[in-house]
Amino acid sequence: MAKVLIPTPLRQYAEKRDSVELEGSTVGEVLSALTSQFPDLRKQLFTEDGRLRSFVNVYLNDEDIRYLKRDATPVANGDILSIVPSIAGGAAVAAPPGELSKDEILRYSRHLIMPEVGMEGQLKLKNAKVLLVGAGGLGAPLGLYLAAAGVGRIGIVDFDVVDFTNLQRQVIHGTKDVGRKKLDSAADRMRDINPNVGIDKYEVALASDNALEILSSYDLVIDGTDNFPTRYLVNDACVILKKPNVYGSIFRFEGQATVFAYPGGPCYRCLYPEPPPPGLVPSCAEGGVLGILPGIIGLIQATEAVKLILGVGEPLVGRLLLYDALAMRFRELKLRRNPQCPVCGDHPTITKLIDYQEFCGVPHHQPEPVSEKPGEISPIEVKQKIDRGDDFVLIDVREPHEWQICHIPQAKLIPLGELPKRIHELDSATEIVTHCKSGMRSAKAVDFLKQAGFKKVKNMTGGILAWSDQVDPRVPKY
Repeated sequence: MAKVLIPTPLRQYAEKRDSVELEGSTVGEVLSALTSQFPDLRKQLFTEDGRLRSFVNVYLNDEDIRYLKRDATPVANGDILSIVPSIAGGAAVAAPPGELSKDEILRYSRHLIMPEVGMEGQLKLKNAKVLLVGAGGLGAPLGLYLAAAGVGRIGIVDFDVVDFTNLQRQVIHGTKDVGRKKLDSAADRMRDINPNVGIDKYEVALASDNALEILSSYDLVIDGTDNFPTRYLVNDACVILKKPNVYGSIFRFEGQATVFAYPGGPCYRCLYPEPPPPGLVPSCAEGGVLGILPGIIGLIQATEAVKLILGVGEPLVGRLLLYDALAMRFRELKLRRNPQCPVCGDHPTITKLIDYQEFCGVPHHQPEPVSEKPGEISPIEVKQKIDRGDDFVLIDVREPHEWQICHIPQAKLIPLGELPKRIHELDSATEIVTHCKSGMRSAKAVDFLKQAGFKKVKNMTGGILAWSDQVDPRVPKY
């Protein structure tokens, strides 16, 4: 028997199981047994011709077996198979760059008495230039601790504003900062911690036409993004510029961290050559995240950044650190550089930045009136249908715990993952309107129902958040 660990994003297709023990003498046989037991997993893991999808990695114990003969790789009793899918100023008291002032010596005294740091190491930190991409969940602890550590120049890329929903995890911002630019809030807090640190603010969306110019001024880059287009952009720019990329990602109770684009090591594309289809891996806004989790992963990233600057210890190069907060367990998987990688391989084919929205299958946003979009209906129109007593069914495809937060009284709860099994509860002759939190999951529900033969199906744009804005402000947002 081999144990297969199922990651959070795929558990909805496996009866919400986190692991399962299966018979099989090879990896191929075990995976076949897995998809036989959970048929909905097959199309998430394999292409129509049976190939493992490029955004999914399979590890046997802690070995990446993607580049081996996977189907024929033997499995022993007690082995563990892991499925890993792809889950965006100084002060006058400072001394010259080559010196530490009396104030700095006192401030960093706990560093200076460590032989691994000392005066020489602290000067390395003072002269270092680090770029943070994002001032959100991961960027918050990164900004706080890198400033406290004495990194001399810190750049921050962010164009968002502080929202109440950020305060549960983005600890660099406070209640008084709601509505402020995250750049300004983060910079003020970092200068309060350490006025000796210089802070560069980039109030832009990192894109192909500005990334190389921004990243080129820094020694290393720390990826605190929350979307796949920016992750691939940061990766490719770091490889092209030969800058280490300290990577971290979070989802619900799980996190990942490693160092990409280090000389001789793998890059993000070696781990995930292609992104998952849009919508497969929910964002934190859709799926949620434990507020403490970004603190843990962000501090691991900060630690790796400081080690790289100091040149001490063993960096997370070629090693993917996985953290499970529920089990309070760290696991480490080996990463290999792919010689055929299109960016960092022996013969790279991507030598300049591309259109990452297109690469990730994310359509370029073109605002248009809701009424002109077929298959959609506004919350106001849904409210009018309810008030008129129209014959239709409003389906809420969120999860039960979201329903407990708030719901529309006239709606029927059928979580998206249960929809295939409960489709018999719906009448194809009756008009159906679906909704979720923001409109993404309900759009997938509409697609599924249309493929199943339902013709009279519409998606309520903006979800229950838009309902709160446009119809009933008493409905809380989350």
